[in-house]
Amino acid sequence: MTMVATERAVTAGGASAAELRAEHLTVRFQGLAAISDVSLQVERHQVFGLIGPNGAGKTTLVNCLTGFQRPTEGRVLAGRTDTAGWSPTEFRRNGIARTFQAGRLFTDMTVVENAEVTGVSLGLSRRAARVQAMELLDWIGIADKADEHASILAYTDQRRLGIARALMLSPAFILLDEPAAGMSDAECEDLMVLVASIPTTFICGVLLIEHNMRVVMGISDRIHVLDGGRTLAEGTPGEIQRHEAVMAAYLGLEA
Repeated sequence: MTMVATERAVTAGGASAAELRAEHLTVRFQGLAAISDVSLQVERHQVFGLIGPNGAGKTTLVNCLTGFQRPTEGRVLAGRTDTAGWSPTEFRRNGIARTFQAGRLFTDMTVVENAEVTGVSLGLSRRAARVQAMELLDWIGIADKADEHASILAYTDQRRLGIARALMLSPAFILLDEPAAGMSDAECEDLMVLVASIPTTFICGVLLIEHNMRVVMGISDRIHVLDGGRTLAEGTPGEIQRHEAVMAAYLGLEA
């Protein structure tokens, strides 16, 4: 895929970081720990799965990794750069992008305008943003819907548009929050191919929160398991599938 090479936004050290790290993160709300002493590392060349039941702390962790939540303890590093004090906008300008479960599309704009406005907000001219937006929509398979209003997109296409928006300006890392939610088996297959290709197409690491075990086991290089806000296990998909506590808690098997 050939992306627009001109008029890129000037970014700080995080944009070229080889890894995104959480070190001993703890988040407490009114004394209760949503996550407790969690450490992990996502690399540019990999899909890194993050799994656990509802309430395990997955979204809180992703919020810390993207500036939407400040940790009570611990730190987030983009390469060697400590991100303490960064706003969500600073995370995005430094190459750390995300999607949301709820989509957060501009429903009164067209599909291409939704992607275009992200590029403009990150420093591209309107012309360059339009060119890159159309390239991304073509890559993700919805270029034929570019002039439709986002409000009338099918649910699965809304999810695809959210990913396209996050990929504007080729971030170093993209954090996907349950992109397969509500999809059919066939749609999940298409999504798996798409997400698995992001690290090589964009040189972009992927952190994938997903409840669909077939998706996360099928495309992740490594998987981190949270249970009650704490790390239960981390390893390759094969190692996680053989981990007795994980099998008992998340895969519906006897330990």
